[in-house]
Amino acid sequence: MRPENEALVVVDVQNDFCPGGALAVAGGDAIIPEINALLRDYAVRVLTQDWHPASHASFADNHPGAAPFSMTEMPYGPQVLWPVHCVQGTPGAAFHPGLDADLGDLVIRKGFRPGIDSYSAFFENDRTTPTGLDGYLRSRGVSSLMLVGLATDFCVTYSALDAARLGFAVSVKMSACRAIDLDGSLAAACQQMMQAGVDLI
Repeated sequence: MRPENEALVVVDVQNDFCPGGALAVAGGDAIIPEINALLRDYAVRVLTQDWHPASHASFADNHPGAAPFSMTEMPYGPQVLWPVHCVQGTPGAAFHPGLDADLGDLVIRKGFRPGIDSYSAFFENDRTTPTGLDGYLRSRGVSSLMLVGLATDFCVTYSALDAARLGFAVSVKMSACRAIDLDGSLAAACQQMMQAGVDLI
């Protein structure tokens, strides 16, 4: 068992991000056995869950004439318009049935505010509205994080960068992540993480 000051953060291992889902990441379900093994090795285990209302501003369907994966400008900056995914209470938003989600101590739901998307486990995309995860981890004496999950180049990277900014020692286990890789976004994300002092394992 890992020391009590180390936490595992499992990012968005949900049906819509796995093969057959609305925003599937190639091989997204292949990482589940490794994540399940890690869940048994950590005393502090947090799962994040994308949890959007159907009216969410980041859905292309809610912008007449907009194509999925096109860009728009939100009050907080540029925003990718996604296919409808992880709608609250739908099967797509549920954790993948292969994931041992019951081992998690805490589930952080993000993206539930209709007007703002949320990639990071720590902040909404305005980079200031907190999810509460920082306070939870500190109250449990956590100083070091291991991140795994989906997708490497979006929610995992945003979470890792915010964790580093908040002063945590951060590692990302790359074999237990999979990427969307939109136009080279994976290479750019890895570069950003390394520059921020994130350890890519």
